[in-house]
Amino acid sequence: MKILLLGANGQVGWELRRTLAPLGEVTTVARSGDCDRLADVSDLDQLRRLLEDERPDIIANAAAYTAVDQAESEPELAMRLNAELPALLGRCAAERDALIVHYSTDYVFDGTKDGPYVEADAPNPLGVYGRSKLAGDEALLASDCDALILRVSWVYGARGKNFLLTMQRLMAERDALRIVDDQVGAPTWCRRIAETTAIALERMLSSDTERAHLSGLYHFAPAGETSWYGFARAIHARAEPPPRAALEPIDTATFGARARRPAYSTLDCTLARERLGLALPGWEAQLDEVMAEFNREAGGAARPLDDTSPALRRAARRDRWAVAGVHLAAPVAAWWAGVLPQYLVLWVLPALTVLQAILRLRAVCEHGAVSDLTSPLTA
Repeated sequence: MKILLLGANGQVGWELRRTLAPLGEVTTVARSGDCDRLADVSDLDQLRRLLEDERPDIIANAAAYTAVDQAESEPELAMRLNAELPALLGRCAAERDALIVHYSTDYVFDGTKDGPYVEADAPNPLGVYGRSKLAGDEALLASDCDALILRVSWVYGARGKNFLLTMQRLMAERDALRIVDDQVGAPTWCRRIAETTAIALERMLSSDTERAHLSGLYHFAPAGETSWYGFARAIHARAEPPPRAALEPIDTATFGARARRPAYSTLDCTLARERLGLALPGWEAQLDEVMAEFNREAGGAARPLDDTSPALRRAARRDRWAVAGVHLAAPVAAWWAGVLPQYLVLWVLPALTVLQAILRLRAVCEHGAVSDLTSPLTA
C-alpha cells in the first residue's frame, strides 16, 4: 500500500507520519525541511507530475492555506491551495481508484446556529479562508472518488503556528493579554486527529464495501466547547511555572481582526461516532496531555518542542506502540477467534479425556469400581 502524504511538516502532517506508517509505505512531501520529496504543491503542474510518478493508493492531504486573516489579501493563493489542489487530487484519485484523506474546517459556517452544526447544515463562510475550504470540500465530493473528509476545528499542537504556541510565548513576554471571548468552538489536538484518521482508514480499507460505505464528510472535534479566552485561561492554568501575564476578555469588535470569523462553530460529531466508531475525549483532557508534555520537557518554558526534543521522541515512540496496537488488535482477535475452537478440539478435549481415563484406572485399581467418579465432560 503506497501512501502519499502532502503537507508532511505541518501540524497534522507531522503526526500522520507516525500514525499512517503501519498502513503502508509512506512517502512524505513538503515544500522544505525533512521529507522524502520536496515539492511546492501550490504549483499544480508540479503536483500532477508528482502524482504520476508516485501513483499512490492513498493520498493524505494535510496541506492547506490556513492564515485566516492573510487570506483576505491573498485570495488567489488560498483558493489554489484549498480548492484547486483538492479538486486535482479528486480527479486523479477517481482515475486511479485511489483513496483520499482531506481536512475541512468549522469556518465554513457563519456561526448563527443556536446549537452544534451537523454535516447537513448549509455552509455560509464569512471570509476567504472559509470559502476556499468549502470549495475544496465540494470539489472532492463531486469528483466521484472515495474520500474521507474530516471537518475539524481550532487545531493546535507542538509544531507550527497555532493558538497554543502563541499564548505560551505571549504569556511569558507580556504582563497582560486581551483575548476574544465571544467566539466559541472546540480546540482539537492534531495528534488525536492523526491517530483517529489512521483508525478510520484501516476500517475503510477492510473491504471495498466498507470503503464505499464510509466515504464522505464527517464532523470531527472533541467533546465540549469554549471561547478563545476560555482556551487561554486553560493554558494559563496548566503552565508551569505559572505565567506572569494577566488575561482580559474582550469582544471580537474590540480585537479588530481583518477576517470575519463565526461566533459559534461547535461541531456535532454524531455521524463520525455512529458510522466510523470514532470519538474524541473532551478538549480539556487533550490539553492536559499536551501541557504535561510541555512542562516535562521545558520546565514550563513557553516555547514549542522542536523535532528532536526528548519529549517528542518519547511521544513518537509511545504513539508508534499505541497505533501498532490498534492496528494489530483486530487481526489478532480474529485469528484467536478462529484458532480457539481448533485448540479446544485438538488439545484440550483429548487431554481431558486422557486425564479421565487415568482417574478411572486409578479408581479401579484402588476400589474396583468407577461408579462414584463424575466426569466434568458428562451429564
